Amino acid sequence: MVEVRLSAVRVDLHSSTPVVLLQETEGAHRSLPIFVGAPEATAIAFALQGVELPRPMTHDLMTQLLDSLGARLTRVVVTELRDSTFYAELHLQAGERALVVSCRPSDGIALATRTHSPLYVADELMDAEGMVIEPEESDVSEAGNPDELVGEFREFLDSVKPEDFSG
Repeated sequence: MVEVRLSAVRVDLHSSTPVVLLQETEGAHRSLPIFVGAPEATAIAFALQGVELPRPMTHDLMTQLLDSLGARLTRVVVTELRDSTFYAELHLQAGERALVVSCRPSDGIALATRTHSPLYVADELMDAEGMVIEPEESDVSEAGNPDELVGEFREFLDSVKPEDFSG
């Protein structure tokens, strides 16, 4: 497994679709781009910024459930790309019991961001799909300016139309 960090959340200009970049923490610093939905990108952006809403979003609720059950997220692993769809796993520890739950990468990233849990990509997947991406000034990471990221996604959400997602 390759340890990665969430290095950027962008909107792809060609498809107007949000994409997250998971970058290796060591080595060649390859990035794995994963297209995500606008609500998931917003959830990740809110987690990066530490936005607290009056009512919990789904990932906030998941975090509260884990805490209430005495469980913790030990890591999220993006495991494979099959038929143009990425797959991931939540690795949980509940007392003496280790659990692995399948999830969408976007949900895993949103939850890992909230719980400060490590992110990993399977070696084979990073070898096959990882690429070196030059940073852009607009990239926003945990060390960047989350206010700008949230602003960009609000603009995106204001401008997106249902027909933008039709085949």
